[in-house]
Amino acid sequence: MHWRETLPDWYIKKYGHQPCVNIGTAGHVDHGKTTLIQALTGSWTSVHSQELKRGITIRVGYSDAAFYKCKSCEEPLGYSTAPKCNNCGKESELSRVVSFVDSPGHESLMANMLSGSALMDGALLLIASNEQVPKPQTKEHLLALQTLGIQQIVIVQNKVDLISYEEAITNHQEITKFVKGTYAAKAPIIPISAQSGLNIDALIGAIESTIKTPERDESKEPIMHVLRSFDVNKPGTKLKNIKGGVIGGSLTQGTFNVGDEIEIKPGIMDEKKKTYEP
Repeated sequence: MHWRETLPDWYIKKYGHQPCVNIGTAGHVDHGKTTLIQALTGSWTSVHSQELKRGITIRVGYSDAAFYKCKSCEEPLGYSTAPKCNNCGKESELSRVVSFVDSPGHESLMANMLSGSALMDGALLLIASNEQVPKPQTKEHLLALQTLGIQQIVIVQNKVDLISYEEAITNHQEITKFVKGTYAAKAPIIPISAQSGLNIDALIGAIESTIKTPERDESKEPIMHVLRSFDVNKPGTKLKNIKGGVIGGSLTQGTFNVGDEIEIKPGIMDEKKKTYEP
């Protein structure tokens, strides 16, 4: 059953059938960001042909997940992404629906990560426990979160299944030292294995207590941050049959209605003048 079929009336009334918070991933390449998103949502966000070929995230990816909480189980055992509790099998209640923004970790794709971070209400900072702390893009991504003012952060100590208990403790201490003096200094550090699904319930619990749902003011003029666009026209389409492009992003305030006149900024770029025209 898809999560859209389980939405209670209170959620639909307040948020419709959409997620209510955007959570980004940050961290070094191959530290498990996309694998974690798959563990949480069931979707593999790297679908571009070059991503599948090279095994890395290139474009900013998106995927949604519903978080449920079982009232019969103690935290964090009661948290899951299914309507039925994984621990006791009883029916769980919807907590909220979140949208994950999966950002590239490779150094040459830092601009893509920054564009994705513009939509983040909070972030998961992934650090592989079997590697030295910090790696280059781990430092850069944390700096990006700091610069953009993203303060709601959960640190994910991934791949703990590959190391010993003593090594995990040492790695935890290295992480604590690394984030000292940053927005992530007081962030919870959750040890997990995204590959095997270990401790995902504890991670969901940390996300729920750390990354709050922002209040969106629907009375204001609508503002939407556009992160991607699509050409829906097939190659060779005649000029008279060409349809407009499709844009994707996140509405941060206001609402859109059919027939609204909108402005897309910064506009059309004049290649000669290197300026934008409305």
